[in-house]
Amino acid sequence: GIFGVVKETGVDDEGLAEFESEYFSYPLYRDESTTFYEALGRRKMAVKSWNPFKIWRGLKEVGKRIKEKNISGNMKGEGLIQGGIIIFDKNGKARYAYREETGFEVPVNDIIAAARMAKSESS
Repeated sequence: GIFGVVKETGVDDEGLAEFESEYFSYPLYRDESTTFYEALGRRKMAVKSWNPFKIWRGLKEVGKRIKEKNISGNMKGEGLIQGGIIIFDKNGKARYAYREETGFEVPVNDIIAAARMAKSESS
Protein backbone atom coordinates (compact mmCIF):
# COMPACT_ATOMS: atom_id res chain seq x y z
CA GLY A 1 0.00 0.00 0.00
CA ILE A 2 0.88 3.65 -0.23
CA PHE A 3 1.39 5.80 2.84
CA GLY A 4 3.15 9.02 3.76
CA VAL A 5 5.54 9.86 6.55
CA VAL A 6 5.82 13.27 8.21
CA LYS A 7 8.41 14.36 10.73
CA GLU A 8 6.37 16.82 12.76
CA THR A 9 2.86 17.41 13.99
CA GLY A 10 1.48 20.16 16.18
CA VAL A 11 3.30 22.83 14.16
CA ASP A 12 0.93 23.25 11.20
CA ASP A 13 -1.78 20.66 11.59
CA GLU A 14 -4.12 22.73 9.40
CA GLY A 15 -1.57 22.63 6.56
CA LEU A 16 -1.01 18.91 7.12
CA ALA A 17 -4.78 18.28 6.91
CA GLU A 18 -4.92 20.33 3.69
CA PHE A 19 -2.01 18.33 2.24
CA GLU A 20 -3.79 15.06 3.02
CA SER A 21 -7.17 16.19 1.67
CA GLU A 22 -5.96 18.08 -1.41
CA TYR A 23 -2.77 16.32 -2.53
CA PHE A 24 -2.19 12.98 -0.80
CA SER A 25 -5.27 10.94 0.10
CA TYR A 26 -3.35 8.07 1.71
CA PRO A 27 -2.57 7.41 5.38
CA LEU A 28 0.04 9.65 6.98
CA TYR A 29 2.25 8.51 9.85
CA ARG A 30 4.46 10.55 12.15
CA ASP A 31 8.08 9.46 12.14
CA GLU A 32 8.99 10.57 15.67
CA SER A 33 12.44 8.98 15.50
CA THR A 34 13.00 10.37 11.96
CA THR A 35 14.02 6.91 10.73
CA PHE A 36 12.81 7.56 7.19
CA TYR A 37 14.58 10.91 7.04
CA GLU A 38 17.76 9.25 8.29
CA ALA A 39 17.44 6.58 5.56
CA LEU A 40 17.16 9.37 2.98
CA GLY A 41 20.31 11.05 4.32
CA ARG A 42 18.71 13.67 6.61
CA ARG A 43 19.56 16.28 4.02
CA LYS A 44 18.63 19.93 4.19
CA MET A 45 18.03 22.31 1.34
CA ALA A 46 21.24 23.99 0.35
CA VAL A 47 22.23 26.74 -2.02
CA LYS A 48 23.83 25.04 -5.02
CA SER A 49 25.11 28.27 -6.52
CA TRP A 50 26.05 31.66 -5.21
CA ASN A 51 25.31 33.22 -8.59
CA PRO A 52 22.38 35.56 -7.87
CA PHE A 53 21.05 35.21 -11.43
CA LYS A 54 20.90 31.39 -11.14
CA ILE A 55 19.22 31.65 -7.74
CA TRP A 56 16.65 34.13 -9.08
CA ARG A 57 15.98 31.99 -12.18
CA GLY A 58 15.59 28.85 -10.03
CA LEU A 59 13.16 30.53 -7.64
CA LYS A 60 11.18 31.91 -10.56
CA GLU A 61 10.91 28.45 -12.19
CA VAL A 62 9.79 26.83 -8.92
CA GLY A 63 7.23 29.59 -8.39
CA LYS A 64 5.89 29.08 -11.92
CA ARG A 65 5.48 25.30 -11.41
CA ILE A 66 3.77 25.82 -8.05
CA LYS A 67 1.36 28.31 -9.62
CA GLU A 68 0.67 26.04 -12.64
CA LYS A 69 -0.15 23.13 -10.31
CA ASN A 70 -2.27 25.38 -8.07
CA ILE A 71 -0.29 24.38 -4.98
CA SER A 72 -0.61 26.58 -1.94
CA GLY A 73 1.76 26.68 0.98
CA ASN A 74 2.83 28.64 4.00
CA MET A 75 5.99 29.33 5.92
CA LYS A 76 5.10 27.22 8.96
CA GLY A 77 7.14 24.26 10.16
CA GLU A 78 10.80 23.44 9.71
CA GLY A 79 10.65 23.23 5.93
CA LEU A 80 14.34 22.77 5.13
CA ILE A 81 14.72 19.01 5.60
CA GLN A 82 14.32 17.23 2.29
CA GLY A 83 12.23 14.10 2.08
CA GLY A 84 11.81 11.59 -0.67
CA ILE A 85 10.19 8.34 -1.66
CA ILE A 86 11.12 4.82 -0.57
CA ILE A 87 9.51 1.82 -2.23
CA PHE A 88 9.40 -1.42 -0.25
CA ASP A 89 8.57 -4.91 -1.45
CA LYS A 90 5.91 -6.98 0.34
CA ASN A 91 8.59 -8.27 2.75
CA GLY A 92 9.51 -4.76 3.85
CA LYS A 93 12.82 -4.63 1.97
CA ALA A 94 13.64 -1.25 0.45
CA ARG A 95 13.76 -1.67 -3.34
CA TYR A 96 14.06 1.95 -4.52
CA ALA A 97 14.71 5.37 -3.04
CA TYR A 98 14.32 8.83 -4.49
CA ARG A 99 15.77 11.73 -2.56
CA GLU A 100 13.91 14.99 -2.98
CA GLU A 101 15.77 17.65 -4.94
CA THR A 102 14.17 21.01 -4.29
CA GLY A 103 13.33 22.77 -7.52
CA PHE A 104 13.16 19.62 -9.63
CA GLU A 105 10.19 17.55 -10.72
CA VAL A 106 9.72 14.15 -9.11
CA PRO A 107 10.67 11.41 -11.64
CA VAL A 108 7.18 9.92 -11.75
CA ASN A 109 7.95 7.40 -14.51
CA ASP A 110 10.99 6.07 -12.62
CA ILE A 111 8.93 5.72 -9.44
CA ILE A 112 6.11 3.89 -11.23
CA ALA A 113 8.64 1.54 -12.89
CA ALA A 114 10.30 0.85 -9.52
CA ALA A 115 6.93 0.14 -7.88
CA ARG A 116 5.99 -2.26 -10.66
CA MET A 117 9.36 -3.99 -10.41
CA ALA A 118 9.06 -4.37 -6.62
CA LYS A 119 5.55 -5.75 -7.05
CA SER A 120 6.57 -8.25 -9.73
CA GLU A 121 9.64 -9.43 -7.76
CA SER A 122 7.46 -9.98 -4.71
CA SER A 123 4.87 -12.05 -6.58
